[in-house]
Amino acid sequence: MLLRKTAIAGATLALAAAPMAMSMGSASAAEGGGTTTLWAKATPLNDSGASSTVTAWLTGNQLRIKMVSTGLLANAPHAQHIHIGGSNQCPAPDAKGTGVDGHLRVADGMKSYGMIAVSLTKTGDSSPNSGLAVDRFPTGNETYERTLTVSDSVAKSLRNGEGVVVQHGVDYNGNGKYDGDSKSELDPKLPEEATDPATCGVLEVSQMNSMPEGGVQTGGGSDNPVAPIAFAGGAAAVLLGGAGFLGMRRKNRANR
Repeated sequence: MLLRKTAIAGATLALAAAPMAMSMGSASAAEGGGTTTLWAKATPLNDSGASSTVTAWLTGNQLRIKMVSTGLLANAPHAQHIHIGGSNQCPAPDAKGTGVDGHLRVADGMKSYGMIAVSLTKTGDSSPNSGLAVDRFPTGNETYERTLTVSDSVAKSLRNGEGVVVQHGVDYNGNGKYDGDSKSELDPKLPEEATDPATCGVLEVSQMNSMPEGGVQTGGGSDNPVAPIAFAGGAAAVLLGGAGFLGMRRKNRANR
């Protein structure tokens, strides 16, 4: 009887510990151990009619990001950034601001999406210093894909779901170029059309568990996705082993 209780108690303890192991693995990934997958659907601001699908994979401080856009002004540069701060949200789609005809300017949206943390340039520097590097941003609906190195603080914020992607450039008068008398509050050499927000999307932590092209497998966010499964399998083995042991004892008694 004592051996039977010991076997069952051991199996129960092992099974109870398995979810704890899984939870510990997920917590470790949230702190930056594995690959965190992020996803956003950037929707229109300022009635731009534009939108983008954003997918990103963060491993350590390496951020791989891909953006597929539609509805942006063709043959024109579109500054795009990851913002962090404010309420870590996007302004309402119909939000009004201080621009001409109540258009939402960059500064108007900062209480929602915060300051620039990463400039999503095609080449070179990607710090906030390149926030207006119009010669290094994608043009029109050009698909954007790049791997960038981000700071520890930015990586932590992204893993917490605090990043917001904003794209800029709205052709209000529909003449196929950035122009108009109203100037950007960021650079008076640029028309307001060139810098006003066109799309915005919150980078949410996704449940996807892999990065393409041979990237790191996350197993749902765990550093070692095999470990919790192996642990649970071990618990099942203990339980089955205990049952087998009890069955053997009964058989031996019957043969006496």
